Amino acid sequence: MAFHSINGRSVAYRLLGSEVNPLIVLAHPLGMSQAVWDDVIPALLPRYRVLTWDLPGHGASQAVSGEQITPADLATEALALADIAGAERFHFAGTSIGGVVGQQLIAAHPDRLLTATLTNTGAVIGNPDLWNTRAGRVRQEGLAAMSEEIVPRWFAPKAFEASPALQAGWCVQMGRGDDESYAQLCEMLGRDTFAGKLASKHVEMQLFGGSEDMATPPATLEALSEELGGVPLEIFDGVGHVPSVEAPAHFAQKLLTVLAADLGDVANHGVAYATGLETRKQVLGDEHVARSTANANSLDAPFQQMITRLAWGELWTNDDLTRRERSMITTGILAALGREELTLHLKTAKRIGLTEAELRQVLMHVAIYGGVPAANHAFALAKELGWGE
Repeated sequence: MAFHSINGRSVAYRLLGSEVNPLIVLAHPLGMSQAVWDDVIPALLPRYRVLTWDLPGHGASQAVSGEQITPADLATEALALADIAGAERFHFAGTSIGGVVGQQLIAAHPDRLLTATLTNTGAVIGNPDLWNTRAGRVRQEGLAAMSEEIVPRWFAPKAFEASPALQAGWCVQMGRGDDESYAQLCEMLGRDTFAGKLASKHVEMQLFGGSEDMATPPATLEALSEELGGVPLEIFDGVGHVPSVEAPAHFAQKLLTVLAADLGDVANHGVAYATGLETRKQVLGDEHVARSTANANSLDAPFQQMITRLAWGELWTNDDLTRRERSMITTGILAALGREELTLHLKTAKRIGLTEAELRQVLMHVAIYGGVPAANHAFALAKELGWGE
C-alpha cells in the first residue's frame, strides 16, 4: 500500500501490475474499503494494471477535516491517482458510492475514460431525509454501533450461508471507519445526484446490479440506465450489493468482457490508429514513440502509421494473449531471425516484467528451433543490456 497527499489529505492506494498494461481504477462502496476488490484483482492482473484506493476516512485514508465533500472531490482523487500511474486514459469500475464517482467522471471527464462499469449504484440513491438521518445517527452513535444494522443490508442471504463470518468481519471493518467522513458522504449522497446530468456522454459503459440488493435495487439501476441513454444493464441473480465480494469470479469474467469492448467491432472494422498508438506508448514508453514519430519524414511516415495500426493495434491490443506472452513471442522471433529490433524488445521485456528465467527459456527455445548462433548472439546482447547478475 502507498500513500499520496491530495487536497491536503493522505490517501491510501494500491497500484498493481505491469506499467505496460492498460489501467483500471476500482472504487469501493460506502463503509467498506479497497479490500472489496481483493478476489477480483488476480483475474485482472495478467492483462491490466490495477489501481484501488480508500475513500476519505475509510481503510487507511485520512478523514475529512470539516469541509463539505462532493462527488467532484472524489473524482479528483481518482484522476490524481491515475496521473501517478501515468495513465492519460483509463478504465473505471465502481460499486455503490464508487459508482457515484464513476458518474462524476462520466459527466465531467469523459475524455479520460476508456470504459466505465457501474455496479449497484444510481443517479439518485435513496432520498435526502434518509441519508441525513443516517448521518445524524452516525455522529451520535458511531459506526461501530451501527454496523450491525447496516452490514446485513449489503449481502444476499446465501452469502452469509456460504461464509458465516462475513457479517462479523465487515462489521469490524466498518466500525474502524471515521464517523464524520461517513456522515459527510451520506449527506453528499442525499444532496448531490446525477439526474439529468449524464445524457450524451460518449463512453463505453455497462451497468451491473444484484437481484437481492436492498440498497440499490434493480429499479434504481434501470433508472440509471435510462439516464445514460439506455446503457446495457445485467442483474446478477442471488447477489446483493457487493458483487466483487459475493460473486468475484463471475463479476471478474463480466468485467473483463466490458474492458475489451472499447476496441469496438474489430472483426469488421479493425482497430483505430489512436488505439494502436496508445498501446504502443504503453508498451514501449512515450519517449521512444515520440522519438520515432519525430524522426519520421515523408518517406516512412505512412509506414509508421501502418505498423501502429497493425502491430500495435491489431496484435498487441488484442486481448487473446497477454502483453507478457506477446513479449516472449516477439523476443523469440526477433532473436531467431537476428533482427535489429531485438535490442528494443529485450528492453521492453524488462519493462513488461519478464523474469530472467523466462527470458532464458525463450532464448533456449531459440537455440533448439532457430539455431545456437542466433541464441548465442541474443544472450550476449541481453547481457549487454543488463540482464543477469
